[in-house]
Parts: sequence; C-alpha cells; structure tokens
Amino acid sequence: MDRRALLAVVAIVAIFATVQLGALALVAPFDSAGLQATEDPSDPTNSFVYVGAILVATAVMLAAFRFGVDGLIRLLVTVSATYLAFYVFSVLVPPLVTLAGVNVLAVVPSLALAAGLLFYPEWYVIDGAGIVMGIGAAALFGISFGVLPAVILLTVLAVYDAISVYGTEHMLTLASGVMDLKLPVVLVVPLTLSYSFLESDGDAEGRQGADTAAADGGEAATATESDPDGGPEPAEAPDPLDRDAFFIGLGDAVMPAVLVASAGFFAPGGVDYLVSGLALTLPALTAMVGTLLGLVVLMYQVAKGQAHAGLPLLNGGAIGGYLLGSLAAGVSLVQALGLGPYL
Repeated sequence: MDRRALLAVVAIVAIFATVQLGALALVAPFDSAGLQATEDPSDPTNSFVYVGAILVATAVMLAAFRFGVDGLIRLLVTVSATYLAFYVFSVLVPPLVTLAGVNVLAVVPSLALAAGLLFYPEWYVIDGAGIVMGIGAAALFGISFGVLPAVILLTVLAVYDAISVYGTEHMLTLASGVMDLKLPVVLVVPLTLSYSFLESDGDAEGRQGADTAAADGGEAATATESDPDGGPEPAEAPDPLDRDAFFIGLGDAVMPAVLVASAGFFAPGGVDYLVSGLALTLPALTAMVGTLLGLVVLMYQVAKGQAHAGLPLLNGGAIGGYLLGSLAAGVSLVQALGLGPYL
C-alpha cells in the first residue's frame, strides 16, 4: 500500500472514530431531549422492524433509479440530512434565540448544510454532512436499541449485506446509482490533492459505496487482449490504487456505531464510564476497537483490488469487541447480551 492510500485509510479510520465518539457524546443529551425512538428499547422485535424498513427503502431507491425519478431520492436524502443535522445542532448550540419553541441558532447550520448538498456537493461538503448525519443517526439508534436488539440488528444487516453483494449483487447497482447523485450516503476520501467529486464522471469501478467495498480489478483481471501473433493473452489488471479517491458507505460507519452507542448508554452490568461526561464504557471502547480493526482489514482487501461487503467485517468486529470487553469488565455474556429475561 503506497503512501497516498495509507493516508486515505488513516483518514477513513479517523472518520469512523469521530462518528463513534460523537455518538457516545450525544446519547445523554439526546435522551434528555426525549429523542428515543422506541417505547421499549429492550424489545428485540425493534430490530426486525428496522430491517424491514431498510428493505423497503432499498426497493424504493432501486425502483427510482430504474424509472428515472432519482431526483426524488436526492430530495428525500437531503431532507433527512437536514433533519438529523438539526437534532445534532439542537443539543450542541445553546437556545439563545427561539421561535415557537424551536432553537433558531440550530436551524441556521442545518439549512446551511442542506444548501451545500444541493448547490455545491464537493467531497468535503459530502463528508462533513455525512459525519454529522452519522453521529446523529448512531446516537438516536443507540438510545433506542438496547444491546440485544442492536446485536440482532448488526447481525442481520451483516448477513443481508453479504447476500446483496456476493449473491444478488443489487447493492452494487444501488452503489452506482447513489454515487451519481452526490449525496452523503457515501464518504469520500481523495487520494490526490486535485481531486474534485463535482467533476468526477460517476464511474462505479474501483469504489466502495452503500455498505460495499467494491474495488476495481475484479472483472478487469479476466479480460483479454490480442498479442502480435493474433492469439489472446491475459490483459494486465489495473492497479487497484490507480484511482483518485476511496469511497465507503455511510451505513458502514453508522451501523457498528449503533452498538458502540448502545453499549455506552445502557451499560449492561453496571459498567462505569471511563471518561467523565462521555458514555464510554470498556465494552463500548472495545467495540470501537473491533470496528476499526475490521475496517483496516476491509481497506487492506480493497487496496489489493478485491470487492467485499463491508458490514460482515465491521459489524462482526464491533460485536466481537463488545463481548470481549464485557468479559474483561466482569460482565457475563448473559448480562452483556441482555438475555436474562429470556432464560
């Protein structure tokens, strides 16, 4: 892996860590603001409801791309980004100016974010919006899903991601579509100083997106070309690092962060916080470490030109790290997973 790719991987790791730490910082303020989205966070059926919603959303997006109404997806994602940004800014910005109970000073940066996405979706605008969305979404789900529902959610989505990438391959189609819309459903990390996401041609080869690490070099490695004697010979596969940017789906950053936030907020077994004012428990910390280790492995595979689903490695790392951290903190697996009521 060359220096450019290494710096890009470091940047992606930093983005993931920022989303996770940001979610841990916001779970308490979100809870105080009454933003919990489920009546019973310990109910495992919450996970299946959310998975069902993901399946419906995926079908809608694929249909929108097929019938040429992808502008509707752009509008919906922009509105969702603005809404999540308002949640984040509403607990970060003091309510010095209010109108009808709304924190006006939180509305301003939220609308600025929306304007940036609509009128100047350069890679740093996309990444900034994605980080804010990721923190907000992970914190919201972190306080709404107890650890057991979170573990179920991550497990089911990891399996679904693998099937949709290696089996049906519809996630690759979705990745290609959302990339062209230039929305914060992907995180963009340039490999060159001159790179412009606005001027990119939307080619889907060699990029990760929508929970997929889709790298070039797969089909290209099987192509053929004619030699001077007229016989076919294997074409040389392109260098996997011969690209201008790495792309990774925002969902890859959010999903494992949900377990991190849940482990910190609910703290099964009564584990103490490691840092005052931050919902960081030992199991939450090791879930972070597990996620980041999975990310490094994923990026290593992508740098070699291999296409991979992201969530099996990322969610698997988060769950494994959480369980190891719970055992290290003296919490039994039954307590850590919240299985007591079912045994």
